[in-house]
Amino acid sequence: MANFRPVDEQLTYIKKGSAEIIRENELRERLESAHASGKPLRVKAGFDPTAPDLHLGHTVLMRKLKHFQDLGHTAIFMIGDFTAMIGDPTGRSSTRPPLTADEIMAYAKTYMAQVYKILSPRSTEVRFNTEWLGKLKSEEWIRLAQRFTVSQMLERDEFHKRFQEEKPIALHELLYPLAQGYDSVALRADVELGGTDQKFNLLAGRELQRDYGQEPQVVVTMPILEGLDGVQKMSKSYGNSIGITEAPLEMYGKLMSISDEMMWRYYELLTDVQMTEIERMKREAHPMQAKKDLAARIVRDFHSADIARAAAEDWARQFQKDEAPANVEEVTLSAAAVLVDASNGDGSGARNDSRCRVRVDKLLKEAGFVSSRSEAERKIKEGAVVIDGSAVSGPISDLTGADGVGVLVRVGKRVKRVRLATDKP
Repeated sequence: MANFRPVDEQLTYIKKGSAEIIRENELRERLESAHASGKPLRVKAGFDPTAPDLHLGHTVLMRKLKHFQDLGHTAIFMIGDFTAMIGDPTGRSSTRPPLTADEIMAYAKTYMAQVYKILSPRSTEVRFNTEWLGKLKSEEWIRLAQRFTVSQMLERDEFHKRFQEEKPIALHELLYPLAQGYDSVALRADVELGGTDQKFNLLAGRELQRDYGQEPQVVVTMPILEGLDGVQKMSKSYGNSIGITEAPLEMYGKLMSISDEMMWRYYELLTDVQMTEIERMKREAHPMQAKKDLAARIVRDFHSADIARAAAEDWARQFQKDEAPANVEEVTLSAAAVLVDASNGDGSGARNDSRCRVRVDKLLKEAGFVSSRSEAERKIKEGAVVIDGSAVSGPISDLTGADGVGVLVRVGKRVKRVRLATDKP
């Protein structure tokens, strides 16, 4: 029998970073029952293996699953190898292309290789939903489909929008909420976690559990994590993601490039730090030190404490102490090619003896980081450009000492020391 923390303390930890709990009073009752009986709750989160690369956005649900583990409950890490064949319509304006069984299994192995970087093996139950969905007979699928109407399905945002726009909705896509809901029946889940965009499917699980004579699961939704740009959701296709298998220094550097405001959101959704401590840091900690601590925590989770320390030291040596890494490439550019022209209204005081204002897109192109200014603009929007340790978020940047010792410019994994050559009168 487990010894649980007080229910109010558990609720506070569970609510950290969460978007919605349906219903909180039911969750309290479940926690009180578990506390009295010593029987842990069964907490489920499903992950369809539909892509080979996991990023930090995927780990938001894993992190909340870990929080339930920290409180003594059972985490069910469910791999949707069957539902991946259907294709989750969430957030889609068109039908997902089908995946082969080999692709699904290859992606599932990627997920399995990473899950225990966050979750504890001792209290994690890993399940594949082919185990039960693959055994359902035709008549069982028909009975399952009888529990929902077409009008209910068309209330779902994605389906409603596609129907209004006369875009195709494949019949098999309507099976997805039924399949995900039945997962909760098969696993007898007390709680299911999902993104805010998964609410329809999560509520389907509650309805099906009622129909099968089970207590309906509590639903906990988590926000969709924004990427490095602080605007779009984290996605490899948007170029704003941090992969969990990326090199430690690359991961550390990307985390150091996020805005101070976004840093606190990452603390909420990607760490185990309690909200009281986060609020204290907001009041008392220097933002730069808080961001270093965040970057070190996340690198440590996916690599190790020693590797995280080494990444922090390497980053500081490159971008704070103005020490270039060994054999760093050095380039000298014509100042006229990159300086902001004060006469055209872009700015005043374009240059003095120690400081100059440059067009960052021109600088990146002239220094050979990118092949075009449009590519440079994308890199800036992605938050991938760091100059002397500071992330660049706009088209113009001040450079100090560029015509002397130069400045360290980092775009993704590439680092160069850039100097400006000028003809002084």
